[in-house]
Amino acid sequence: MAEDSDKLKQTGLVLIGMGPNMLTSMTEEAIVAAESADFRYYEAYTAIWPIEELDRLESRVGSIKKVMRPEVEQPEEIFNLAKANNVAVLVVGDPLQATTHVDLQLQAEEHGIDCRIVHGISITNIVTGAIGLSNYKFGRQTTLTYPYSNWIATSPLEILAMNRIMGHHTLALLDLDPTGAGTGKQQPMRPRDAVASIRLMIEKQSRDIETIEDNDSLSNLKKQALDELVATKFTDWNVVLCSDMGAENQSIIYTNLADLADLPGGNMNCLVFPASTSDVEEKALLRWIKEGL
Repeated sequence: MAEDSDKLKQTGLVLIGMGPNMLTSMTEEAIVAAESADFRYYEAYTAIWPIEELDRLESRVGSIKKVMRPEVEQPEEIFNLAKANNVAVLVVGDPLQATTHVDLQLQAEEHGIDCRIVHGISITNIVTGAIGLSNYKFGRQTTLTYPYSNWIATSPLEILAMNRIMGHHTLALLDLDPTGAGTGKQQPMRPRDAVASIRLMIEKQSRDIETIEDNDSLSNLKKQALDELVATKFTDWNVVLCSDMGAENQSIIYTNLADLADLPGGNMNCLVFPASTSDVEEKALLRWIKEGL
């Protein structure tokens, strides 16, 4: 009988969406899948949960091992276990929102390992409706990164500029790792860090803008978009600070970049840069102006 039971044992990899930040944001399917796993890994470099919520989850489903970027990008340990066991990788938000996890899924399939997906609520599901902007009007999202040594990525500024000139809102996630290695203690970017990062991007882009080739219509539009954005007074950029979305203490504040730096934010933050707004959108945004901050 034991031999027959082993033959029926489910093996493989299951990527489980944890939702944004708390146990109650996980679906029942996700909790059951985590409970059923023989081994559980919590991927903690693309996004993180509060420690107390992780403790609650572990009490509910069983022991969980934290893994960082190297273990996910070089998943030999996970795959070796998944060949004979049911292995869960728990991911904050939805497990396939980041290409990191899509790549993990593809690698598993290449190794002949069954990979199942349990979707979860992601920040992109929550933010657009919560602040009142039309989901149809969002363009490409981006991530604001910490500067590394003397280098700063300007691609987020390019995405913001292109979205803006086309009338599209921009969701900007915030970096977690000042080192860029994905191996150490995560330090979620605060509003003041985001403002400092944007300032550095503008300074670099102002120096480099003449090097952008304008030999086709897309390049011309990109250069025009950056010219207009860089020429705009920095303090006039409107922005929505979204903190701890989906939690009981979530916070939404409509402000500008000058005042954003003085706001504390929450455990996890993201920014939305509105483009042109309809009357309904503008009315919705005005709810989030906090006087006296």
